[in-house]
Amino acid sequence: MPTSDEIIVRLLQDSKKEGLSLLYDKYASALYGVIYRVLQNTEAAEEVLQDTVLKIWNNALKYDAAKGNLLTWIVNIARNAAIDRVRLKSFNIKNEKIEDISFVLSEAGLNPETIGLKDLTKKLNPEQRAIVDLIYFKGYTQSEAAEALEIPLGTAKSRLYAAINRLREMF
Repeated sequence: MPTSDEIIVRLLQDSKKEGLSLLYDKYASALYGVIYRVLQNTEAAEEVLQDTVLKIWNNALKYDAAKGNLLTWIVNIARNAAIDRVRLKSFNIKNEKIEDISFVLSEAGLNPETIGLKDLTKKLNPEQRAIVDLIYFKGYTQSEAAEALEIPLGTAKSRLYAAINRLREMF
């Protein structure tokens, strides 16, 4: 029987190990997919997945349902942990384009349409969509994205800020 995110969050915030187990059972494959896409290394992805689950456990009280759903929050933690690992260990990221994060979610048995990710990113203007694609789906830094788009760093930051605000409004 599927467990609601509200129950998982409550258990995590109450430091109940059952919440961690439920979270892992429900979302580990999705998180692993996001992490693996960044690292392209099975062993490293497994390590980062464990680190991610611990970060979620340790930061459960910081989760605010008013700011977004649980899946979005934990996917961001996973992606950031993977990017941190790349920077820390100087992994060589393949420059293949990740067209759509919905592929990763669908592999994990999750419907991207239920969280609205696909529709929301399509509603961004092309400049905003490009910066979001580079930074959030490909793991570029803001400086790398600015260089790839051949725009000043300040412009890249402004576009990203505007895109995030627009996504927040839509979500």
